[in-house]
Amino acid sequence: MESLWRAATGSWSSTTEESHGGVEFWTNPERSGWLTKQGEYIKTWRRRWFVLKQGKLFWFKESVVSRSSRPRGVIPVGTCLTVKGADDVLNRQFAFMLSTPTETMYFIADTEKEKEDWINSIGRSIVQHSRSVTDSEVVDYDSKPGDK
Repeated sequence: MESLWRAATGSWSSTTEESHGGVEFWTNPERSGWLTKQGEYIKTWRRRWFVLKQGKLFWFKESVVSRSSRPRGVIPVGTCLTVKGADDVLNRQFAFMLSTPTETMYFIADTEKEKEDWINSIGRSIVQHSRSVTDSEVVDYDSKPGDK
């Protein structure tokens, strides 16, 4: 996850305001709840409290989240390509995966309904927050080289 954050922002900063981009994750999340997440480097499974808000998926060690809480990590979902079930990939019930151009992260919900709810919520957030083509990336086929 750290490399995902670095790729998306150019740096990893889970303890500063930069990491949550001013998102008030402690109030009115779009979705929150416990998920089991696979570690990025050491592939152990750890139960974490997740909060989805304003295009960012935060995770914490504890379910009590306040203004002073520091996320253990954050995924800008606009950089994600897909979110889908992964029961067959992991051979575990209630599993799903979140994919970016460079990596795939795995999660396990407590029930099938929670899995589907997370997939739907993250999927909606991906659509709402995915970066569309910026003006600098638009190719003007009508202009000639050297025209400004």
